[in-house]
Amino acid sequence: MSIATTNPATGQVLKSYDPMSDEQVDAAIGRAHLAFRQLHDTTVAQRAGWLTAAADLLDAERDETARLMTTEMGKTYAAAQAEVGKSATACRFYATNAERMLADEPADADAVKATRAFVRYQPIGPVLAVMPWNFPLWQVMRFAAPALAAGNTGLLKHASNVPQTALYLEDLFRRAGFPEGAFTTLLVGSEAVDRILSDPRVRAATLTGSEPAGRSIGQIAGRELKKTVLELGGSDPFVVMPSADLDRAAEVATTARCQNNGQSCIAAKRFIVHTDVFDEFAGKFAANMAALRVGDPMDPGTDVGPLASERGRAEVHAQVRDAVDQGATVLCGGELPEGDGWFYPPTVVTDLTPRMRMWAEEVFGPVAGLYRVSSYAEAIEVANGTTFGLGSNAWTRDRQEQERFAADLDAGSVFINGMTTSHPELPFGGVKNSGYGRELSALGMREFCNIKTVWVGEGAASAGAGAHAE
Repeated sequence: MSIATTNPATGQVLKSYDPMSDEQVDAAIGRAHLAFRQLHDTTVAQRAGWLTAAADLLDAERDETARLMTTEMGKTYAAAQAEVGKSATACRFYATNAERMLADEPADADAVKATRAFVRYQPIGPVLAVMPWNFPLWQVMRFAAPALAAGNTGLLKHASNVPQTALYLEDLFRRAGFPEGAFTTLLVGSEAVDRILSDPRVRAATLTGSEPAGRSIGQIAGRELKKTVLELGGSDPFVVMPSADLDRAAEVATTARCQNNGQSCIAAKRFIVHTDVFDEFAGKFAANMAALRVGDPMDPGTDVGPLASERGRAEVHAQVRDAVDQGATVLCGGELPEGDGWFYPPTVVTDLTPRMRMWAEEVFGPVAGLYRVSSYAEAIEVANGTTFGLGSNAWTRDRQEQERFAADLDAGSVFINGMTTSHPELPFGGVKNSGYGRELSALGMREFCNIKTVWVGEGAASAGAGAHAE
């Protein structure tokens, strides 16, 4: 696989890189291992200071870094600027809260016949992060900030189409003050992952990506007995019930579907609408989608930029054509535009059936599927009727329905009367084929910690019989 920056708005290759050799990768792992030993002797406060410095650099370099991301993967410049800001926020969040999150947690010493008993959170070592291109800064940062705050080191294998963003991240943490090797970018293809994760100095892995990639990482890690956190995408439901504010729901639905040019794991993708309000919602939603402006992602007036790759656009269009060929109705969009770049129009498709690929597959582009349901029970059946379970949305002003949706939607998160998003304060992750483990919050930090039990008795002299009992 080539490692190159290709502008998706033009199709032009701007910069290419040679993959690192095995010797270069081994040396990078060695530096990460050495840096982990160095971090072991630092305090949480020291690491928090470096994270704050990284946040300051992100803020100072926001426009330049945003321009780089837009050039590499096509997100609008405004969205890229927001992503840089969100990444800085995550650094500051962990800088502020890491000491509290990593503090020893007392246990009931009397219950376990100890003078003291507590849980201690300690880093485990170098962690391999295999990351995607769609949020090239934020998806790395939501791993890197908590991992570095905890005292781990990071080895980044980023998507091959965002190499400059990947190199920027390594440079960012170095300039912020972290030891050399604390965060290292590996310019390698996916074929190198097995060898890297098999290295005994690498202690764990996190991946955001496709199901096949997750299965591959999981198999390697299982063989090597190493911890993994996997986020494997989703086909998130957006349920609209009769009591919903339809104007607001249609407005948010448009943003939820087309954020990041429709290339977001937690973008709403399946719009499940009660029959009592289906026609009204469909009309408002399709009108909103059709009104979005597609074009140059650097233009402030652009709402939707190009898809990140020609292959990705071809896959999205194939899913739409499959539905149309089997009787689906296109309310707007659905046609490949002429000209340079990998653009695709915001599209709404209805009259879907289980035979069509769009019924359950994730569509990674600005394409929405509309599903008509006649009851709450049917809405839940359709919403949960995929192998995915990442995020979910429900729109209802009925308090009882809100409680039922919170209980019944089979997903890692439920957002009611709002758009699914990620926050440093809240855990992020999925169930079913959307993966396992959590990022963000204290839970995300502790995923790559040794959760160590410490039991202290009265003294060495009393630690005789039974010392080896469990």
